[in-house]
Amino acid sequence: MDLNTVPTKGNLMAAKSSLALARQGYELMDKKRNILIREIMDLNDKAKNIQYEIDKTFTEAYTALEQANIELGIKNVETFAFNVTPENDIKIKTRSVMGTEIPLVRHKEEIRNPVYSFYGTTESLDRAKSCFEKVKDLSIRLSMIENSAYRLAYNIKKSQKRANALKNITIPNYETLVKKIDNALEEKEREEFTRLKVIKSRVK
Repeated sequence: MDLNTVPTKGNLMAAKSSLALARQGYELMDKKRNILIREIMDLNDKAKNIQYEIDKTFTEAYTALEQANIELGIKNVETFAFNVTPENDIKIKTRSVMGTEIPLVRHKEEIRNPVYSFYGTTESLDRAKSCFEKVKDLSIRLSMIENSAYRLAYNIKKSQKRANALKNITIPNYETLVKKIDNALEEKEREEFTRLKVIKSRVK
């Protein structure tokens, strides 16, 4: 509403209603922001743990791969690697957190059968294969968490802007308007009361 709104009882009721709505909106925005912040903090903890697991598993994987290259030869290991089938069982859905759509990756983490025969290969190749499969599974989970964290951070920023606008602009404006109309109506009532007293005194 315009701050220069005509001071009537109807406009006063409308201004009070808008003020109550703005305060309610601010409370909801504040709650939404706090929930999203808790969610993103939880995701950050998960991301740190997964990143640690990835780093650790990568170290084990490259150690085993280095050993397999020594034992079998780089060309043979490369040939085995080309026989690995592409991943095709990843499904992405979404879930909503306070209106924020975040990805939910469905992925089968299972023991996969080797694409090479056990004859002519070594344990180090098996270890390397197992570690790299674990890294892939962890990387899928990490990408889901990082994407979710990015979307949450974006919506936290939006919620913060809206909450600030309501708190610092909209609510103070309506408070000023309610006070202005209220004062104007009180002044009008006093003038009316004084006028009636004058009329009564003259009638007598």
